[in-house]
Amino acid sequence: MYDYLILGAQVIDGTGAPAKTADVAVTGTQIAAVGELGSFPAKTVIEAGGKYLTPGFLDIHRHGDGAAFRSDYGKAELAQGLTLVVNGNCGLSMAPVQGPNREAILHYLVPVVGEMPEGCDFPTLGEYRRQLSMVPQRIHNGMLVGMGTVRGCAAGFAPGTPTEEEYRTIHRLLEQALEGGALGVSLGLGYAPECFYDTRGLIRALEPLRGSGKVITVHMRQEGDGVVEALEEMLLVARELRTPVEISHLKAIGTRNWDRLVPQMLELIQSARDEGLDVTCDVYPYPAGSTQLIHTLPPEVQAGGLNALTAALRDADSRRRMRERMETGSDFENIVLLAGFDHIRATSLRLEQNRPFEGCTITEIAQQQGKDPYDALFDLLAEEHCTPAMVDWIASETDIDRILRQPWSSVISDATYPTNGLMHPRVYGNIPHLLEYYVKQRGVLTVEEAVHKVTGLPAQRFGLSQKGRIAPGADADLCLFDLNDIHQTGTWQKPDRLAAGMDTVFVMGKPALFRGEFTDHFGGRVL
Repeated sequence: MYDYLILGAQVIDGTGAPAKTADVAVTGTQIAAVGELGSFPAKTVIEAGGKYLTPGFLDIHRHGDGAAFRSDYGKAELAQGLTLVVNGNCGLSMAPVQGPNREAILHYLVPVVGEMPEGCDFPTLGEYRRQLSMVPQRIHNGMLVGMGTVRGCAAGFAPGTPTEEEYRTIHRLLEQALEGGALGVSLGLGYAPECFYDTRGLIRALEPLRGSGKVITVHMRQEGDGVVEALEEMLLVARELRTPVEISHLKAIGTRNWDRLVPQMLELIQSARDEGLDVTCDVYPYPAGSTQLIHTLPPEVQAGGLNALTAALRDADSRRRMRERMETGSDFENIVLLAGFDHIRATSLRLEQNRPFEGCTITEIAQQQGKDPYDALFDLLAEEHCTPAMVDWIASETDIDRILRQPWSSVISDATYPTNGLMHPRVYGNIPHLLEYYVKQRGVLTVEEAVHKVTGLPAQRFGLSQKGRIAPGADADLCLFDLNDIHQTGTWQKPDRLAAGMDTVFVMGKPALFRGEFTDHFGGRVL
């Protein structure tokens, strides 16, 4: 007897193949059978009524390292059909964090992954996994080891080339994290302290990965004017180390780069794949991103950490030099020059006097304060000790369409989980937005193609053979829904609203969401 029998579903199996009408049986934690199963007994029968049945959705690029310890974690994810996420991205993992630079690293991470959970400490990635395993989880969680965090442990936020001893520490921590269960390695070359590597230094830091088959995901050194050169650097890394590379959230920032640089990059990636390199990319389905507000500043000013940067932001000469760089610089991801102050919204403001500016653009803050926009930005960062986040409108819809259409592109959210303030709507609505806007409204993808990009394709990327597919023997992580009911309810002003329309979500063989209501099932595992 089956535990569950789902009858009359339109099954999308995660491979990209067309939907087909079938029944799906679940026994224990696995899919037991797929086919015409109506004559078989089951403890619980669910009449699908022609709804889509898909594998549980995967998001291989989130920043929920600290959020995974919160009591409500998993609800925003389950409501949109997510059953598995991978955290620790962009080089900014919450583990391993150890040594004399511990507090500086944690301070730097706050706008992206939130604060260290109370009573926790993650000196190793294995310890992170152990402590997370003690917290009941609604969904599955995997972790990458962030090379920015690793370098921070070894060398702090100092610029320049690491010493021989620091390289040995970097290698030891990287190897220890892989042994401790990291699914792969993430880079954040646009962030400190990884921005201080040159290409040869980066390759040396990654030397333990040579020929390993471990995936390197990368937030590239630039995503603006120099994004093509940044991609060429990562193709060199892939060629040198002979290990898979995933280009994170591919885009070209700035209207002058739209519809011009993305086609070049897609050709470069395809040529690299034709050459035999294992290179893929992913994309989030929004023209706006979200990260630290200090990412508007030249990267070199982050040398020494946030305490040093806060002091610099209060110094007239340092502010003048920053402004001069930001007004003309094209050798870094100059978001102010590329997007403009009126497309950068400040979020996660902590001080009471700054709360009225939550969600306002830098232009609006400057107008309310009667200041120049540069002064308003510098003052806000200094007052808040450099911890604010931002939502910035940076990408082209037509470029997103181009990337989505590539057979080797996955869809991710890049969702950040700051401790306070406005989130990006993608935290709650990434998958519904993909299905509602890019499938149903605009037809950029078929529903089968979209499902493949959030199931079978990302599962294959990380070697998760039991995930992302509907087939006998696969893990019973499943989503049942009517496409016409799927809706992102969150807005830019009120993003923290659960998505609507997901009927039932199975996690390891039992419903964690049943007929639109959360159950008491905590079947998530730490991968």
